[in-house]
Amino acid sequence: MADLTVAATSHLRLRPMTFDSLILGAGSSGFYWPRFATASCISGSVAIGSHPKFHERGIRGFAYTAPPQNSTLHQLMEKLLTNYNKAIRPVKDWTQPTTIYIDFILHAVLEVDGQNQKLRTNIWYQQIWTDEFLMWNPTSFDGINEISLPVETIWIPDVLIQEFIDVGRSPYLPYVYVNSSGAVKNYKPIQVVSACSLEIYAFPFDKQNCTFTFCSWLHTVNDINLKLWRSFEEIENNTRAFLGDGEWELLSVPSKYEKMFDEGREYAQIQFNIVIRRRPLLYVVRLLLPSIFLMLVDVTSYFLPPNSSGRITFKCSILLGYTVFRMNLSDDIPATAMKTPLIGVFFAVCMALLGISLAESILIAKLLSMNEESKPKTVFSECCLAEDPTSSTTDSPCTSLRTQEGICDDRVSDGETGTPLQPQEDVLDREAQSEETEELTLKEVLREISSIKLCLSQLENETDPKNDWLAFCYRFDTFLFRLYLVILGVYTITMTALWLIWSSS
Repeated sequence: MADLTVAATSHLRLRPMTFDSLILGAGSSGFYWPRFATASCISGSVAIGSHPKFHERGIRGFAYTAPPQNSTLHQLMEKLLTNYNKAIRPVKDWTQPTTIYIDFILHAVLEVDGQNQKLRTNIWYQQIWTDEFLMWNPTSFDGINEISLPVETIWIPDVLIQEFIDVGRSPYLPYVYVNSSGAVKNYKPIQVVSACSLEIYAFPFDKQNCTFTFCSWLHTVNDINLKLWRSFEEIENNTRAFLGDGEWELLSVPSKYEKMFDEGREYAQIQFNIVIRRRPLLYVVRLLLPSIFLMLVDVTSYFLPPNSSGRITFKCSILLGYTVFRMNLSDDIPATAMKTPLIGVFFAVCMALLGISLAESILIAKLLSMNEESKPKTVFSECCLAEDPTSSTTDSPCTSLRTQEGICDDRVSDGETGTPLQPQEDVLDREAQSEETEELTLKEVLREISSIKLCLSQLENETDPKNDWLAFCYRFDTFLFRLYLVILGVYTITMTALWLIWSSS
């Protein structure tokens, strides 16, 4: 028999299926529903697809699923949404306000834009309120205590964030949970781009305090009132859900409830303050340490000789390297139109100090070159011409060599004019005297040379203006170096104090 048609009072027709998918019952009158079988309700009879095994085992089971319009959930949804008007505030007594409970959890700080004064964050936002038109008795609907309904089918409060300025990439959740007591739970993650008064003067040791103000845009406190779902202390100290591995660290989330008056109308609002602090280690390593290192290298360049050409070249290299360093890292420094960050002042003063150091070295080099361009006087001429011919030769250390030579010539002339007919003994005495005279002449010459050397050294040390000018230049360079150290120390202490004050405030 190809087909088997069984008349049934339930007027059900089964979809064709294999016999292997059926789960047969144990009794003759009982049956179980197969796992993957379905049935459709039409007027007529129950049609079971033919299979050879039906003839062998008989029709002891068939598949059946209840139609959607006869399910309990479908009946409950029809009961709740029939004649439901989502444009009306869900209260039976219109004089009673609808209380909206709000919960706020900061999940991540995605971007802090100091130039445009905006903050992009990811928050977990919860709204809970009571809808008096969405209540039922769970015992009448198979014990169903909670269902999910589409957001578009029920009333949703117009609670928003006042600081909201742009649409973020938030996921769309089309459903809300509703329980039998009428409590509606709207849980959703939101990516918020909000306006915030960012104070980046103390960058990178700054703290920010941004506010999120939740309020109803149209309804007054007589229609919609706001309350916190959790206590103030629990919200303030709950930082476990925050992703704290990034640049920012969440310190606290204080909140407060207040009422705002506008044009004679009273509005309820809840304000959450997000207090975050920047982790400065990355910027200290990338920005501050290289600048401090270059400044220390510039200080050590003062130990090079002032008359060395390599000193100016070395300082020029430091200034050029610092300029390139600043240009490469200009994007890492936040910019604002109102106030320059403290780190920008730090970089500007460091570059000014490097320029002053280079100018000081150029000034010292110029002073030394002025000394070399002046025409030097002959020291030997000063030694010989500065002597007064009327002065005594014994008072001057520069005893004339010509005087000593004249004495020797006189002694020799006296010996030559002697009597030639002297005896042999006189001749021997004369030879001995001549030898003594030669030895005396050599000693006098050595003494004269030593006297001239002493005179030249005294003139170079006492009367040469070049040595005085050179000593002045060296002392002036030392003075400028000490002044540079004092300015650098005062500047370092001032910047450190300012950063500490602003970071702790």
